[in-house]
Amino acid sequence: MPYVRLSGFYLFYFALLGSLVPYWSLYLQSFGLSVQVIGVLMALLHLSRVIAPNVWGWLADHTGQRLRIVRWGACLTWIVFIAIFWQTSALGIGLVMLLFSFFWNAVLPQFEVLTLQHLGSSRDKYSRIRLWGSIGFVVAVLGTGMLLDLIDIRWLPAVALVLMVLIWLNTLVVPAPSMGPSKERTSKSLRNILCIPQVQVFLLVFFLVQFSHGPYYTFYSVMLQDLGYSRSQIGQLWAVGVVAEVLLFIIMPMLFKRHSLRLLLLISVLLCALRWFLIAFFADSLPILLFAQLLHAASFGSLHAVGIALVYHYFSQNTQGRGQALFASAGFGAGGAAGALFSGMFWASWGGGVTFIVAASVSLIAFVIAYFWIYPDRFKQLD
Repeated sequence: MPYVRLSGFYLFYFALLGSLVPYWSLYLQSFGLSVQVIGVLMALLHLSRVIAPNVWGWLADHTGQRLRIVRWGACLTWIVFIAIFWQTSALGIGLVMLLFSFFWNAVLPQFEVLTLQHLGSSRDKYSRIRLWGSIGFVVAVLGTGMLLDLIDIRWLPAVALVLMVLIWLNTLVVPAPSMGPSKERTSKSLRNILCIPQVQVFLLVFFLVQFSHGPYYTFYSVMLQDLGYSRSQIGQLWAVGVVAEVLLFIIMPMLFKRHSLRLLLLISVLLCALRWFLIAFFADSLPILLFAQLLHAASFGSLHAVGIALVYHYFSQNTQGRGQALFASAGFGAGGAAGALFSGMFWASWGGGVTFIVAASVSLIAFVIAYFWIYPDRFKQLD
């Protein structure tokens, strides 16, 4: 198994997220854009995840050229992104964001399938590879924060472009997995799987969870800046959460062996709600803010690993690409876009505290739905 090359992809991919997610709203703010416009523009990054992963997932499942699609998606991402250097209006920036993210968002779901195919029966080791993505995020968020304390925020696209090129170069050295004959559930169609209520609820739960992340991904850095934190300090707070995520990924194989996917899902969603409540009421307390960041291990790390495992559990081998795409579309796509739009409207009218209270309430709704509907073991009996 090409462990280093698979890990390298996650390292660079999430390093790009580490340079964009905490600071892109600050970059947009430098053009004098309102919080409502920033919310809409940030939603565009998520909106393409609703369509793009499904288009590329369908193509990968029907052609079998998954690795080639990953390589082309990574290549076209940085080529299209070059246009950002000539954009100063909200419309121009938004068009570039929509176009480059259409290709960028096609890459990760299909690479997840490639990784699981390389792992074969050792799928519990997925988190050991994925943790390099978290390490990349930490290095990028800290390094970019310190860099932006020294140079103008308008240099941020240059940092992102370098990382995009590195992602593409890494895909060129990843080999195609050797696939054995399909053994189970190969005849089950995607439509049949999506007609199962538990699968529908699974996608709804992750939509709600990512919706609740909207204020965090869109305005958390803006809130910290308004509270007087420097950009390097903002990067450090983001990094605390991802360091906790890295530690969680290290022990995730052990957690998978000792606990059910259902239990890990429920605990993670509940801790997600707690995190948003703490930020809503105690944003001015650094110790509590640090603790809330540690809960990123649950609200993102654990939920992501459990989500990937549930996709593999629910979807048959010949629908894995579209299954991962639907997971990305429902959660990071539709949920993320709706959350970003909601946070832009609420932040302007009601402020950060109320916005995070609503986000916490949405997470609690997701917990209740998952508690009554998500039973992966029963699904196995029905399959």
